[in-house]
Amino acid sequence: MKTSSYHILRVGLAITFLWIGVLIFKQPEAWGGFLQPWAADLLPIPIREAMIGTAILDILVGFFLLIDVFAWVAALVALGHLLIVLTVSGINAITVRDIGLLAGAVSLAYTALPNQFRFWERKKMKPS
Repeated sequence: MKTSSYHILRVGLAITFLWIGVLIFKQPEAWGGFLQPWAADLLPIPIREAMIGTAILDILVGFFLLIDVFAWVAALVALGHLLIVLTVSGINAITVRDIGLLAGAVSLAYTALPNQFRFWERKKMKPS
């Protein structure tokens, strides 16, 4: 059974990812400015296209979290995405908030993970 806190966290993260996706779509070049120069140099495509791809990813994550379909996959993608954001942007006055979002994504991924993937919680069979 999923608790109220699960749904509050899921919807909160969904709104955050949807909103940031829309904001990135509005000004992709501005958001590309948050990348560290070394990270921007690694991109095989122009920053504008990379940011549009990021906006699409954020909107998809937000959508799947909002409708609670494959929420565990969306939370895992969000977790990976936030780790990448913190790596390529660095931790500063703006991205420090992403640490809280990362913690929320970790919690949501753990809570939403289907039982068949929870190998650490499987009960050991007693010998007969």
